[in-house]
Amino acid sequence: MPHFTIEYSANIEPQVDIAAMCEVVRKAAVETGIFPLGGIRVRAIRCDHYAIADGRNDLGFLDVLLRIGEGRYLATRQAAGEHIFKALSAFLDPVFTHSKFALSFDMQINDKETSWKRNNIHDLLKAEAANG
Repeated sequence: MPHFTIEYSANIEPQVDIAAMCEVVRKAAVETGIFPLGGIRVRAIRCDHYAIADGRNDLGFLDVLLRIGEGRYLATRQAAGEHIFKALSAFLDPVFTHSKFALSFDMQINDKETSWKRNNIHDLLKAEAANG
């Protein structure tokens, strides 16, 4: 972990480079220094069917859900969330300038008792770092 799931309204694609946005989020997560590099996942899901506010077609949204594991203090989570949200907001400033748009970001803590994982990416990164 962390795993980011980004849902967005399809109508923002002409204004947003989705791959670049995913990289902004990934990089900001790394910059926080609190997440294991090998656990970071960022995925974007285009929503073709949506209804926003009063139903106008020109309104857009981007919703980010960050799932993390247990064990971090609230202040640490808040600082990380602020850093990531600030980087994403700055990247999306042009969308706010040229359209009506809603951005949301929520952090969810997974209960370790009901969360299963299998990941050998950590081992790869450790080996590469050791061989430098």
